[in-house]
Amino acid sequence: MSIINLKKKTGTPKYKQIIASIEEAIIAGALKKGDQIPSINSVRDTHKLSRDTVLMAFNELKTRGIIQSVVGKGYYVLNDTIDVTQKVFLLFDELNSFKEDLYSSFINNLGNHIRVDTYFHHFNDDMFGNLIYENMGAYNFYVIMPANLKNTNLVIEKLPKEKVYILDQTHPELSDYSGIYQNFEKDIYSNLNKATSLIKKYSKLILLFSEDRQPIGLLKGFNKFCKTNNIENDVIDSLQNRALSKGAVYVIPDDKNLLRIIKKIKKEGLVLSKDIGIISYNDTLLKEIVEGGITTISTDFNIMGERLAHMILNKEQLQIENVNSLILRNSL
Repeated sequence: MSIINLKKKTGTPKYKQIIASIEEAIIAGALKKGDQIPSINSVRDTHKLSRDTVLMAFNELKTRGIIQSVVGKGYYVLNDTIDVTQKVFLLFDELNSFKEDLYSSFINNLGNHIRVDTYFHHFNDDMFGNLIYENMGAYNFYVIMPANLKNTNLVIEKLPKEKVYILDQTHPELSDYSGIYQNFEKDIYSNLNKATSLIKKYSKLILLFSEDRQPIGLLKGFNKFCKTNNIENDVIDSLQNRALSKGAVYVIPDDKNLLRIIKKIKKEGLVLSKDIGIISYNDTLLKEIVEGGITTISTDFNIMGERLAHMILNKEQLQIENVNSLILRNSL
């Protein structure tokens, strides 16, 4: 029987799969204290990985005191007691800087006795369903970020309801499930209202909106704000092959397009804040610094992660709306 078993297209980093394989082999008794584990080069060659990937896994296991290295001989099991009492299945849509903040806060507040395995569905319906079906019954809790995928309830309902927590974006058909969510329609409407006096210094408000990835609440709240305040507006799905509208404020929900618009501003010889305004979504350290600071509408992902950990530790069945705020900076 192979000690290291890796799955393709699961969304879980390979180094985490290596760690999980060795832990499971110890728990199952296939590896005992003093047993030698496959070498770094062996794992690398067998699974066609980089040496750094395998080394990252081994170093984490060493740090936790599960394995040790013996110079000139290899790696051996140091401790066959895996201190994991519960396992959490965490399904993200994609990885980005603010998801890392959420993840770090969640992990740091869970404690050492709970293992979290992270997966990514990348806005793909089939991958979303397959990841959940493949892991049914293997976890104590399932934390799921459905994003804007349709009919996710048809998959999620196969899981025990008391074990499921919906994260970030939710849908009416998931209203019976516990979780922490953003109220996208209310948040964009209320935060744009806070910036009305600044927005009205410009000629137009433009939302960059992708139906494939952005929550429909963003569009609804944007339209409501523009109608209520009689503001000329437009909704576009891409910045490609499109000149910027001088005198407009752009609402940019994702970071890739934030970088694109900053690059376009420089290329077209425009001045940020004077010629083009920007409101970004989800605050990061980079947005505090780049171009003198980017105005953001942002939820607090650290609070989201901390509160989620508290809910799981205490088995709370609640629906919590996460806090959201406007952070004004140089770009508006």
